[in-house]
Amino acid sequence: MPNPLDLSRVVAMSAAQTVIESGHLERRLSELVALRTESQNPAQAAVLKQYLSEMMRPMLLEMGFDVGLHENPVAQAPPLLVASRVENSDLPTILIYGHGDVTHGQDNQWDAGLSPFAVKASDGRIYGRGTADNKGQHLINLMALKTLIELRGSLGFNVKVLIEMAEETGSPGLAEFCAAQRDALAADVLIASDGPRLMPEVPTMFMGSRGAVNFDLEVRLRNRAHHSGNWGGLLADPATILVQALASLTDARGQIKIAEWRPSSLTPDIRAALARLPTETGGDEVIDPNWGEVGLTSNERVFGWNSFAVLAMKSGVPDAPVNAISGHASATCQLRFVVGTDADGIVPSLRRHLDRKGFHQVHIIATDKVAFQATRVNPDNPWVNFVASSLEHSTQSAPHILPNLAGSLPNHCFSEILNLPTIWIPHSYRGCAQHAPNEHMPIALLHQAFSAMVGLYWDLGETKGPNTTDAPAPSNKTAN
Repeated sequence: MPNPLDLSRVVAMSAAQTVIESGHLERRLSELVALRTESQNPAQAAVLKQYLSEMMRPMLLEMGFDVGLHENPVAQAPPLLVASRVENSDLPTILIYGHGDVTHGQDNQWDAGLSPFAVKASDGRIYGRGTADNKGQHLINLMALKTLIELRGSLGFNVKVLIEMAEETGSPGLAEFCAAQRDALAADVLIASDGPRLMPEVPTMFMGSRGAVNFDLEVRLRNRAHHSGNWGGLLADPATILVQALASLTDARGQIKIAEWRPSSLTPDIRAALARLPTETGGDEVIDPNWGEVGLTSNERVFGWNSFAVLAMKSGVPDAPVNAISGHASATCQLRFVVGTDADGIVPSLRRHLDRKGFHQVHIIATDKVAFQATRVNPDNPWVNFVASSLEHSTQSAPHILPNLAGSLPNHCFSEILNLPTIWIPHSYRGCAQHAPNEHMPIALLHQAFSAMVGLYWDLGETKGPNTTDAPAPSNKTAN
């Protein structure tokens, strides 16, 4: 083995290129994707544990980590993995997070020749469920660590790894686990990967995420349907009532009408930060210019504002309609929200709004608490500048820095419960089709992200991170 003192960043980046050319990243990703880790499917409970015990644990043990599998504090929720490699207690410690569960495979909806749980490379992309969300992303980070350990025998910093298997169902038990395991998970910073880049070829960083709350609206008037000819005009139509209620929540272009759902945190400094970002989607999708809040840019609407969506609706038998007035109708809805929104007041304010509008027959079913809180960590933290500088050195592109992700993550577990500065470096892009058929990872992005993480870990090992001795404590803001 070469003397670590004789190694340079150039040697490290060359080692990353050797791994890329070997095809080992793609082969390892294929093994991970092959496990059908659908956390929304109770029948896959054993597979969720298998991912941790047969995929993550051996890989981390080979890299010199102490590895433990832990029961979830929430009954029936899948286990969690914690691994630790401590080289010297005086060195900085980073926490890496990932989730090995995926959303439903949607097997029958993929293009011909593609399957969710069998990786296939085509047209510069690697297709498969989890390639982008999130197996491919945490694999990149772990493989980058492995590359440096094999190159010089050490990292020059300490690492802790937390892998969960229930992110796609709202991370049940993760907050409780982090609270109970504060000492085991203690670190100087979270550096993790999830979500998309703004543009495929340019690194992105974000320090928080929008929150999310899901709820059902239901109108249930009768236990059965009635003939629409004999009863039409005599019986109230649940679907019509529900549609009118939904229409009262926004206007025709999706602008939110409930005052409590309109945030107070789109401040001049946030707007200035968002103004520096590109507006292109970096994919095949085209932004609808006449949708969303009037007077806001596209970046302000998605990173600095709240958005309401109807995820699914049902009345009658959609696949086989009959001439009948259904007895009930329902819709599954979601509010994505930023810091500056009272999370605990979202559902109560909805109830007050519906009552004011006369929709007393519309019931709100929101048995679960808010799945993900909204967070936004101070971007002036020294770790942000350190990571940004390293990414730019590796990719020759200054990263796009967001105040928060448009999507939702369990970031509050790290920023609030563990009190860490949180830096997310996504290894995907907005057109990756996560949660949809044909999910994929661009091969060029996979390779660039891997090299960038090797460079980041190299820089951390060489410099021991930013000088935080005189830095202020992290300024974390979370919606209540």
